[in-house]
Amino acid sequence: QVQLVESGGGLVQAGGSLRLSCAASGSIFAITTMGWYRQAPGKQRELVATITRGFSPNYADSVKGRFTISRDYAKNLVNLEMNSLKPEDTAVYYCNAATLVAATRYDYWGQGTQVTVSS
Repeated sequence: QVQLVESGGGLVQAGGSLRLSCAASGSIFAITTMGWYRQAPGKQRELVATITRGFSPNYADSVKGRFTISRDYAKNLVNLEMNSLKPEDTAVYYCNAATLVAATRYDYWGQGTQVTVSS
């Protein structure tokens, strides 16, 4: 089992910046990929950015060049630096951790943190 706790959401004007953090605990040794997803009202949850154990990042096209994901193994954190925020970035952001046990993937989710970008 992996527990995830997010922090750092809030209200910001368009063009501003926010930093999200996610602290992992529990069976962290089993985590392969960590990432951030978001869900806007009336829309499906979508991938924002992920980062592998080897620090390889992957970004949604809509956030490339604006968001940066990083992983701190010493503190068991995954961070998302969000710059040049747009109103369409408004959503609940969820931290995700994926583990691989006996060739089976398990996904764990945080409780979500609200990001609101005003125009």
